Amino acid sequence: MACCAIQAVRARARRCRRRLLRHKEDAVTPSPALRLLRAGAVVREALVPWVRAGINGVLLPVPWRTAGDPAVPLDADIAADENTPVVEMVRSQAQQLRGLGVRCFFDIALDRVARDAAPTTCRVEWLQTEGDLPELDPRLPVEALQTRTVRGDTDAFVDSWVQRLTAWVDAGVDGFYLQRPQGLPAKTLRELFTRLRQQAPEVAFIAATQGMRPEEIRQRASVGFDWSVNSLPWWDGRADWLADEDWRLREMAPVLAPVAVDADARAAWLAAFCGDGLLIEGDPASGPSESVAQAVEWHTRARHHGPLTVVGGQAGRATVLLRRSAQDETVALAISPAGESSCKIDIPPLAGLLTPGPLSHLDGPEALRPRAGSLGDSQCALLIWRGPMEVKPGERLPRDERSPQAPRLAIENVEPTLEVEGLPVKCIAHEPLTVRATIIMDGHDKLAADLCWRPCDGNSWQRVPMRLLGNDRWEAAFVPERIGAHEYRIQAWQDIWAGYCHEWHSKHDAGQSIITPLHEGLAWLERTVAQAERLGAKAEHLGRLKRAVKAVRQVLDGKADVGEVLKQLCEPSLLQIIRDTAERPHARSSNIYALRVDRNRARYANWYELFPRSQAQDRHGRFDDVVERLPDIRAMGFDVLYLTPIHPIGERNRKGRNNSLKAEPGDVGSPYAIGSAHGGHDAVAPELGTLEDFERLVHAAQAHGMEVALDFAIQCSPDHPWLKRHPNWFSWQADGSLRYAENPPKRYEDIVNVAFYEGPPQWRRKTALWRALRDIVLFWAERGVRIFRVDNPHTKPLPFWQWLIAEVHLQYPDTVFLAEAFTRPAMMYRLAKVGFTQSYTYFTWRNHRQELVDYFTELSSEPVASFYRPHFFVNTPDINPYYLQSHGRPGFLARAALAATGSGLWGIYSGFELCESAALTGREEYLDSEKYELRPRDWHQPGNIRSEITKLNAIRRANPALQSHRGFDPLTAWPESVIAYLKRAPGGANVVLIVINLDPQQALEAVVRMPSSHGEAEDLLTGTRTGWGDGMARFRLTPEAPYAIWRLPADPIGA
Repeated sequence: MACCAIQAVRARARRCRRRLLRHKEDAVTPSPALRLLRAGAVVREALVPWVRAGINGVLLPVPWRTAGDPAVPLDADIAADENTPVVEMVRSQAQQLRGLGVRCFFDIALDRVARDAAPTTCRVEWLQTEGDLPELDPRLPVEALQTRTVRGDTDAFVDSWVQRLTAWVDAGVDGFYLQRPQGLPAKTLRELFTRLRQQAPEVAFIAATQGMRPEEIRQRASVGFDWSVNSLPWWDGRADWLADEDWRLREMAPVLAPVAVDADARAAWLAAFCGDGLLIEGDPASGPSESVAQAVEWHTRARHHGPLTVVGGQAGRATVLLRRSAQDETVALAISPAGESSCKIDIPPLAGLLTPGPLSHLDGPEALRPRAGSLGDSQCALLIWRGPMEVKPGERLPRDERSPQAPRLAIENVEPTLEVEGLPVKCIAHEPLTVRATIIMDGHDKLAADLCWRPCDGNSWQRVPMRLLGNDRWEAAFVPERIGAHEYRIQAWQDIWAGYCHEWHSKHDAGQSIITPLHEGLAWLERTVAQAERLGAKAEHLGRLKRAVKAVRQVLDGKADVGEVLKQLCEPSLLQIIRDTAERPHARSSNIYALRVDRNRARYANWYELFPRSQAQDRHGRFDDVVERLPDIRAMGFDVLYLTPIHPIGERNRKGRNNSLKAEPGDVGSPYAIGSAHGGHDAVAPELGTLEDFERLVHAAQAHGMEVALDFAIQCSPDHPWLKRHPNWFSWQADGSLRYAENPPKRYEDIVNVAFYEGPPQWRRKTALWRALRDIVLFWAERGVRIFRVDNPHTKPLPFWQWLIAEVHLQYPDTVFLAEAFTRPAMMYRLAKVGFTQSYTYFTWRNHRQELVDYFTELSSEPVASFYRPHFFVNTPDINPYYLQSHGRPGFLARAALAATGSGLWGIYSGFELCESAALTGREEYLDSEKYELRPRDWHQPGNIRSEITKLNAIRRANPALQSHRGFDPLTAWPESVIAYLKRAPGGANVVLIVINLDPQQALEAVVRMPSSHGEAEDLLTGTRTGWGDGMARFRLTPEAPYAIWRLPADPIGA
């Protein structure tokens, strides 16, 4: 009986989740978005300007009898005049609003009634009991003297309110703003909403969620609210909690942002940006302020949706809030955190959050356009990246005609580059690529250099002046905006004018004559003027050059002060004009180097791996069961859902449980044994559903802000259709039998290998096989999959991967390939060089402090960091690390913190959040491995670390330093079992301190030597702030909390 009861409860829960999921999918982009004005009454003259501005709903107090609080009834059915039925008053107000073309909402509280409420409003048995003489209890709020609290858990209570609200809806009411939804049980709210919507399907409910605890929100996420309300008025313009709250509220419903009727530009645009809808509060009689009117008008046509990300501004930088649009654009609002208009908008640290494409300012009023990279008087700026604008294949540009035959200049040690010509280094769109080179020429003459770059479909080079670092080392950076193939080179030349300026100043300061070098400089400057005229230079540039000629002549004629003229001749603006115009003696260009620019998910993503077949509790899972789990996975902060192979599984040699050679009836086999009578790599296992079901999953994941990643395993079962159609594609042994897959000492009897090349004597590649494998990837890309985890790529030819990835990128440039290769380092690096976007690593087996420091340093430094993006998976279906087996829940927490802070890419295989570690004796393999059987789970079982994972992902979203593998800076820490390090975003715009106990089952005091000037730090786990005046930071690390994560003050801009 108990088992049946449990199954019944689970069945009800599944039905509830399905209803919620459908409700959420419908609410991803509400149409139309709600722009709700709170008003005390229907006054047409006051409301008309607001309707013109774009509001489409009015929130009114219910015209019932009250004892003070307008939302709390004394008599819910009789109006304040003690005569008119409330339903008649409601009908009148709704009709007036409908005449204005807006919806009618009422503000109600169902969890409280006036102390002397009419029996028809509240029966005595509905009330919570209270102690004697509550007026003498100082712990109670003042409102308790006038109100009583309703339990709301009786059928009669629900019946009463369903009947009443149904009558109001019939009278024209469109929805209700429910105060204190936490005051009623979730079950009551769900039943109330369900029954009311049976009569009025379009009725809307708004939850007044301000002040609700996270757990209270989660408990009511499934009841069916249409809107929630954020706490924007209390935000300080910098703190992370606004995005954390937004994330939680979206589990319940889309978000309304409150804004005052007379808000200034900064407040008005914040609300318009943060909210899917608006709640406009205050006296509407004076009409909307100019700022509010502009913000509301923009909101009526805005396309942004989905979760909010906040990157708090520090050290003179603006705070940046980001959201996505339905067209996959990134929309951002930059604001001053402290109300100052001088804040700079620092874009490069945000690269991990931005859509590829150029920056646009065309979607808002002129006041919201930045001025020279700073905020204007409105203290905010609206930014849009309208991606993706992929780079198309192009031709190489000819070499510069001025390049000499016998160059005096040498350009050496260019970084970053790969040693093999034509293979690219990597970055993502909006990420600066810093290039350094050694440039040498004989003598003491001055040099100049440009970093030249272009997307490969560009018809000219874009130039960035390089600066001398010292010891002949030069540096410059450029920021690509589009995804695809780019190239860059360095051009250097003798800088004649800089040489003259140096000579003039040196001799003049030493009291020597400069007449002769001035004559030489004048002649050279006159030639530059002539060249500028031939090149058709801008009039203002030509005029500036001629004024410089005139100034030199005046000095030579004794008519001008030498010192003042020298200042003019060496001004940066004149130097730039001469640089762009003058001859470039001895100019030399370097080789041309390749760059691959990817989208942000190539560098920053949070992966969650699961077996679709295990997502049901009492049967084989289907794609629809995965859809049901999406809200739960997204709530933990994951944005990539990685599915193990979804294809038909072979019958012949099928593996049984725990990799046994004999499968029993009902054993599901390994999903890596791909192919059966139902199809091969372009088919789905019928037990999972249909191809249409899979496409529905892909679209549902996108609606939740996630992407689906597929496992591309070039592995075939003996039943794969290709064996009959193309037997020559496979490896055969001398005895005529198929060659099974092996990874000695492991042998996979259920998998056979394809052969990529013909045997002797031709050794040619099997072109048809290569094309068939490419077409499989294109098949799934066409169905919305843009991320592929490739199984064991190191066992397939490198030329094949280089060709396949290039072929796919020609049609789908945004495709990401993850190499799952646990092999020799040189091969792992080579796979990245030939095209893999991301790579598995040795992180799984790096457990001690020094080996972790050495490995993180290697991965974050040149040359590796420019081509190898490490993906830190904490576990996999094949790898149950010894560390997790031996360190219990504290070990899971420690490894999660290491992975989530060590790289911009991290992932977990499902079950990690439940601290699963049961292993086959003496092996790094799971007992009862999910590779060979169904494994249903209780995803909320005691002892889980879901909340800790959720917090880690939230910290990653808010801190660009954690969105890349770069910026690792180890610190000295004690004792030996503690690792401490900083992660820095480009330019020091974001600096995070991480301290982790690698022996997490033991509580200890950790001591870390801090940088010399660290200032006050913020604890990102608790929100507290402190500083360490003696330069030694101390932390208490326990098994329950074996790590600390603090945000340090950012470096000043340009430091």
